[in-house]
Formats: sequence, C-alpha cells, structure tokens
Amino acid sequence: MTNSWVNWAGDQSCTPASFADPGSPEDVAAVLAQAEANGHTVRVAGSGHSFTETVLTDGTLMRLNKLDKILNVDRESGLVRVEAGRTLNATSTALHPMGLAFPNLGDIDVQSIAGATATGTHGTGAKLQNLSAALHSVELMLADGSRVELNEQTDPDGWRAARVNVGALGVVTAVTLQMVPSFVLEGVERPIPVEDVLADLDSYVDGNEHFEFFMFAHSPLAMTKRNNRVDLPEQPRGKAMDWISDVLVSNHAFDALCRLTRARPSLIPPVQRAVAYAGSNRRQVERSYQVFASPRLFRFTEMEYALPREHSVDAIREIREVAKHFDTVMPIEVRWVAPDDAFLSPAGGRETCYIAVHQYKGMNYEPYFRACERVFDRYNGRPHWGKRHFQTAETLRGRYPDWDKFAAVRHRFDPKGRFTNAYIERVLGPVD
Repeated sequence: MTNSWVNWAGDQSCTPASFADPGSPEDVAAVLAQAEANGHTVRVAGSGHSFTETVLTDGTLMRLNKLDKILNVDRESGLVRVEAGRTLNATSTALHPMGLAFPNLGDIDVQSIAGATATGTHGTGAKLQNLSAALHSVELMLADGSRVELNEQTDPDGWRAARVNVGALGVVTAVTLQMVPSFVLEGVERPIPVEDVLADLDSYVDGNEHFEFFMFAHSPLAMTKRNNRVDLPEQPRGKAMDWISDVLVSNHAFDALCRLTRARPSLIPPVQRAVAYAGSNRRQVERSYQVFASPRLFRFTEMEYALPREHSVDAIREIREVAKHFDTVMPIEVRWVAPDDAFLSPAGGRETCYIAVHQYKGMNYEPYFRACERVFDRYNGRPHWGKRHFQTAETLRGRYPDWDKFAAVRHRFDPKGRFTNAYIERVLGPVD
C-alpha cells in the first residue's frame, strides 16, 4: 500500500504518519482518539479534486470513501440523509429514480459531498446558490469523538460555519440535503462572439436558469452553454456519440493539443481559435445531472475567484487581456451564483460572478495566476477554497463580513487545533 497521498491534478502530495479509512462514525471516533494519543493533527481527504494544499498533513489522513451510504430519503419533503463520503454523482444516480435531484451542480460531479460543500463548490445560475446551501443539517464529529448535529435551529452559527468549513472544524460524517424534484434539462451550446455576450450580458445571465461560457485569450468567440428545464422526456444520446463528444473530442483531442502547445507555445493562438469554433455546438435533453457534468480526464491546475456581479464585464475583459500575455492554451470559465449566508462562502451576501483560469499540467502557472489575482483583488474577489490562490488570513479577513463569527465557531469546536495544517494556518490563521 502506498504511503503517500496525491490529489487528482497530481500537483499536491503528502506522506502522512498514518492513513485511516473508517467505515462508521464509531471508527472515526477511534481514529480521532488514536490521533490524540499520538499527538497527530488530522486532515480529511474527499475525492482529491482540490488544487490547494488543504488536505496535506504529516499527521493522520482520514479518507471517507467507506462512509458512502444513503441513510434516509423522504420523498415528500425532499430531505435526504447521506454519509459524507458519498460522491455527488453516486447520489444523483441513486436519487433520480426516486424523483429527487440536486437543484444545481458544477461541471464535474465526482467530488465527495463533504469535500464539495466544505470548499464552496458551485454551478451556475443567477437565482441558484452554491452546493453548500443545500445542507439542511450537518453532523460534525469533534476531536474528542463527540458528535454535534448542526442546523438552523440547533446552532445557527455552527451551521453557517459548517456549510463551508474547509475541514477546519472537525470531521463531517453525515449531512441532510434539501433536494428538489428531479427534472430534465435542455443544454444548448453555441459559439457566440465574446463582445456580443458582454454587450447583452444580463439578458443571457437572467434569461436562462443556468448560463456560463468559456473563452480563450486569442479567440473572439465565447463557447456558451445554456441549461434550462424543459417538460420533455429524456433523449439520451447513444454511448458511442457520448464517448466521441465527451471523451474523444473534449478530453483526448484537447489533451493532445495542450501537449502540442506546451512544446510549441507559438501555436497557442491558432489552436485556441480552432477549438473555440469547433468545440461548442450541440444540444442535449437529459436528466439534470447528466447535462450539468462532464468528464475531466486530462490534468490541469486552476484558480477561481468570486467577484461582485456588477463587475462582471470589466473583470472578464481584464482577465482575457491578462491571459494574452502568458503561455496557456487553457480556457477561461465564467459563471454566476446567487447569494447565500454561509460565513465563508465566496458568494456570501452578494450576487456573484465566478471567473476561473486554468493552466495545463507541466506548464508554469504561478506568474499567470498572480497576474490574474491582482485583477481579482481590485474587485474585492474571494478565492474558491479548493482552488489555487496566494491569499492569507490577513488579506482575506476584510473580504468576509462574518469572518470573526467563523473564527469563534472554530475556536469552540476545535480549541486545540487538531484539524489544522499549514494551508489552514495560512488562510484562516491560528485557532486563537
């Protein structure tokens, strides 16, 4: 058995003193007791889709893959109790035949529920909140093995802290999700000039339930995607067509182009123009989670910031201009999210535009990301907790009105700092 842990992107790794794969809450308590006896800090790994150092530890690394059961389904209320290690996709697949679905999802769904919500993962939709807003209740195990059930009635501050917790409060062992009746989406992807989109941006964002686009620094086209509910039966494509579109073209072919431009950066502009023209023209009518999410097979690293929506157009133009000065073949992704009230939610308290920049594996990301971050900083941007950034607790505190409330909950639940590491210390500060 390997003695190291590596994230999905392959650019974060650690060698813990011990691994733990608990299969029950009682097992989690035993692991925490052993960590206490050994003087270990504890971090929890989900599916490894964070690009930051959030999981890294030289103490105890706990993996919740075995805590993956659906514990209870109330079809009438839409409340679903699941263990924290279950993935978004596995949950969607099991609940669809029961007539329930997540109200929204991002463009990948392989993350664990605990990991996705802890980092503020989101989809797109001006009237839809991030995934953690669906947490009706959170079961949290503290360092001493005790369990607390956090919801709006039992502990409002604890609940608002736990919904986006970056693994700094304890071990989430189960959650109750507020789901919605299952639905069919029509997904329409079309290339549209970037400037045409920006000239009429509000009509695109507000005129669709879910609107997003990808753009490239060197192409005039935006690769737009509009997802809207329709009262139509599912129209699944054949497996061969799915494989050609989602695997061969979107992954293997693009990966080959990325490798080519990594070796010959001068080819980046023509490759981007060709991909933008060819890669965004299709229609799907399918169950919601199959339209929201697509496979991501090639490796990259990513930075994403949440900005006040009113700055969307200016920030989009600035980031696109920045990207022209760096060697990156990867696209820029733009999405929108409704406000919520989790203490550390990047979308907390404001209508939000998310802008994400990417760099292909093996290519230097830091100069590009730092240049983008300077733009995001000017717009009071808040980083996605699972994606690269260079912020510290000192630079972030003023961007979150409820920062001190989160710190108070953290001190109450983890006064000894059992659930910390260097990243948590950097971005949240010490427990005290």
